[in-house]
Amino acid sequence: MTQTPDLERMKHDLAALIAMPSENPPGHEAQVADYVAARLEPLGFVITRDEYAPGRVNIEARLDNGAGPVFALNTHMDVVPAGTGWTHDPFVMTEVDGRLYGRGSGDCKGSLVCMMEAGRMLAAERDRWRGTLLLVFVADEEVASEGARRYVKTAPHIDFVIVGEPTANTTYAAHKGSLRPLVRVHGTPAHSGTPDLGDNAIYRAAALVNMVAAEHAQVVRHIEHPLVGAASLTITRVSGGHADNVVPQACDLLLDRRMVPGEDEDAVRAGITDLLARANAQEGVRAEILEFRPTTGGAVETPAGHAIVRKSLEVCRANGVADPGPFGFQGACDLVHFCNAGAAGVVIGPGVLEVAHKADEYVPEADLPVAAAIYRDMIIAMMGA
Repeated sequence: MTQTPDLERMKHDLAALIAMPSENPPGHEAQVADYVAARLEPLGFVITRDEYAPGRVNIEARLDNGAGPVFALNTHMDVVPAGTGWTHDPFVMTEVDGRLYGRGSGDCKGSLVCMMEAGRMLAAERDRWRGTLLLVFVADEEVASEGARRYVKTAPHIDFVIVGEPTANTTYAAHKGSLRPLVRVHGTPAHSGTPDLGDNAIYRAAALVNMVAAEHAQVVRHIEHPLVGAASLTITRVSGGHADNVVPQACDLLLDRRMVPGEDEDAVRAGITDLLARANAQEGVRAEILEFRPTTGGAVETPAGHAIVRKSLEVCRANGVADPGPFGFQGACDLVHFCNAGAAGVVIGPGVLEVAHKADEYVPEADLPVAAAIYRDMIIAMMGA
């Protein structure tokens, strides 16, 4: 008997998960992982729980169903901090005009409950597919993707993956990557009453700021990709000086470099080093890269002609998505780590990216059964008996 998504069950699951504040930092995804395990294990899924740090947990639910491909449905259990400005309690799911409000409702606990629902349906319809289904829910996507990076190192070979992120149930076949170098500009300290005896690191940093802006305008933003748009280079944090009456000895700049598919990460790093060398030669700026801050990862693209992209467009359209794509994410997600490990994949999920990470985040109620059906139908389409 063909299974259909149970909206009330999904709403119940979503309300329970929103009430578990897995804000990252610090994460504490363990409670979410335990909830998932308790609901999938009775359906025949074999649960593997990996607590790689206190409270930081990856969970894999595996359902073997004969010989065939390995298909993973993946999303993350952490959410960004709730912040301020909410008109609803961020950790109580609130229904208003067809919208389900709460932190993580769209990014990404909505995707998670839809993947659980797809797993329930597929467990009851094993005659329609063959192979191995993995439901992989990871920690720490919002900061450094430690969960996904760790999981793929020891995971079985995965043929196909759908990563859940808010795409309004359309197909995203590419996403940007990011690098965040922390740059320290050096100066010479002096008493602020005799500033000419020092070399003000903030003034030196100002020259570098102008060069960064010029590099973005003249070079970086002209590196384009048809799905994700242009690459970018900007500065997101500045910190300088250590006392009110001392000419600053150092000023730190945090750069944010967004890469598009096809860019070589080593070449991008070398380009930033070259920019600092030119700042020294042209403006006397003495600067060094202290570290590269953790990010979600690099850029990736699954070719439009690949079977999983073509089938995703068909399945999304068959489930009522008028313009299924393919599109590309301006941000980053965990797809790159699965692709680097040998899988081919796309990004599909309920909700819209425009309300993610903001106060009054929500997922449209109508998106949930559609996403669950898309996930189910993709497994059947790629792993049909």
